[in-house]
Amino acid sequence: MNPKEKIQQLTEELREHNYKYYVLDQPEISDYEFDMKLKELQELEEKFPEFQDENSPTKRVGGEVTKNFPTIKHEHRMYSLSNSYSEEDLLDWEKRILKVAEQEVEYVCELKYDGASISLTYENGKFIQAVTRGDGIQGDEVTQNVKTIKSVPLILKGEHHPEKFHIRGEIVLPYEGFAKLNAERVENGEEPYANPRNTASGSLKLQDSSLVAKRPLDCLLYSIVGENVGLTTQFESLEKARNWGFKVPAESKLVCNMKEVLAFIEYWDKHRHDLPYETDGVVVKVNNLQLQEELGFTAKSPRWAMAYKFKAEEASTVLKQITYQVGRTGAITPVANLEAVQLAGTTVKRASLHNADQIEKLDVREGDTVFVEKGGEIIPKITGVDFTKRATDSKPTQYISNCPECGSELVRAEGEALHYCPNASACPPQVIGRIQHYISRKALDIEGLGGETVALLVNEALINNYADLYTLQKEDVLPLERMAEKSAENLINGIEASKQVPFERVLFGLGIRYVGETVAKKLAKHFKHIDKLAEATLEELIAVDEIGERIAESVVAFFQEEKSLEIIERLKQHGVQLQISEEELAGQTDLLSGKTFVISGVFEKVSRSELKKLIEKNGGKNTSSISKKTDYLVAGENMGPAKLKKAEDLGVNLLSEDEFLEMVNFE
Repeated sequence: MNPKEKIQQLTEELREHNYKYYVLDQPEISDYEFDMKLKELQELEEKFPEFQDENSPTKRVGGEVTKNFPTIKHEHRMYSLSNSYSEEDLLDWEKRILKVAEQEVEYVCELKYDGASISLTYENGKFIQAVTRGDGIQGDEVTQNVKTIKSVPLILKGEHHPEKFHIRGEIVLPYEGFAKLNAERVENGEEPYANPRNTASGSLKLQDSSLVAKRPLDCLLYSIVGENVGLTTQFESLEKARNWGFKVPAESKLVCNMKEVLAFIEYWDKHRHDLPYETDGVVVKVNNLQLQEELGFTAKSPRWAMAYKFKAEEASTVLKQITYQVGRTGAITPVANLEAVQLAGTTVKRASLHNADQIEKLDVREGDTVFVEKGGEIIPKITGVDFTKRATDSKPTQYISNCPECGSELVRAEGEALHYCPNASACPPQVIGRIQHYISRKALDIEGLGGETVALLVNEALINNYADLYTLQKEDVLPLERMAEKSAENLINGIEASKQVPFERVLFGLGIRYVGETVAKKLAKHFKHIDKLAEATLEELIAVDEIGERIAESVVAFFQEEKSLEIIERLKQHGVQLQISEEELAGQTDLLSGKTFVISGVFEKVSRSELKKLIEKNGGKNTSSISKKTDYLVAGENMGPAKLKKAEDLGVNLLSEDEFLEMVNFE
């Protein structure tokens, strides 16, 4: 057998053994035999590099060093899931599903593994890229490190794979591997790791991939996304992924109704500790992918999936001191500083107390023994006090009346839960926080400028608001701590590049209270120019779809402040985008203004997402369920009969794909 054939034979053999060992857990040869074959392949590849496969099993030992992990935008956004904690939450969610589906719905129940979310990309059956979740819009590329994880297939099994697709999952560290890793660290005189999840996440950002290869990481997959992937249900996609060689947890189950969903949850709440991995709940998904599309997404999460979180772990410890933090909006958050306690695999030293009402309701005092819970929130919270252990000389907590940072007297508006510091222009955490928000990923996303650097710039009196960023010169930032010539250049270039960021993201970056990402998009689209938004009355703002009184009042208040108008004027002078670009405006019309559409079924000429964009571009509104307010139902193939009947009963106009495209002059 010539060297080329021998390399091919060993490559195929090792791939198959790797799959049987790490994915199926059914090894056919000993570890020693596997290592000998791997060594033989390595030696052959060194002698004959021209025959080496870029996805060879030898790549799994790592060795490549990654200095920087480039930021990559996800082709398909990675949403987070809405959480539920009770049967009532799930039943309410089901009601919303059935309102759109108008027929019985199947669900897929999957265990919610607690790991680091990852998106893997495959082209023509080969692994080409791995990107962390990041903020859901973009993440860090960690391809070389993920290549070392033995359960990630580098070449797919079977045939007829989509030309290109992404598959999402969790990188996890099994309990057994975690215990072994910690035993080695203790033996070497090193600190043990706190918990498997954080260790798995940290492993993905190690610069030397050979170190990642030594960690017993695993990759559990659960979602295929992409264009034309040829799938109709979630359960089918799990089966397909298994057949292609991915490690898909066998515990996933297809069920017919919510009663079966609840039975699945009850079973795994009791048996989750028998699993080899950390799991903190169950994810329930609508099985039909077409129905998933119809249900769509909120700004943060899919409407077709819900995470049920198992009861949170609780511990008791002593509350040593209550301190107060000032946020970027001036909101004051009381924080409980605790005696360190182990909770859900992490050492907890601080917990949120939310607001003055919560402190009063729980009657929390310094020196109390308190119950701490870590549930759906990242920050633990205090749920109660052990009054049997309270000292006799204990005094009730007096909420602060002045800002802990600048000394200003705090204010609390009627009906508001939080106290605020009104000194927006001079209170340091507010000044720093607002600029940090302006440069954040979903806002201006200024490359080369991070939160710590913003704090440095403010503390050195180089900037005091986000408009000041545009006056910075390289010479101003070079003297800053850890600022080299190249980083200073990148920072200034990043600020310059931010002038091209579209209006909707700039509007979000301005940090107007209650104006989140979605609201900023709606306001930008409606008013098209910052000047028109600034002149809008309360009534005009409330008339905008989904803008309520509280948001409208906040927008009006923002533009009534002289300081805000002055900063916006400066942003204009620096060339920041404060209106919708001409290219965008060119494609917009009022053809569908005031009309509400529901899209249902499968379409030939354009995708469902393109149809939605066309509706919005022409001034119409998309909704997911048919009601008296629906003007048109755009009906594709395989639309549910119940939906069609409801549309007919309510007298909703039916449009075929061609009729709709003609309506908007689509060519």
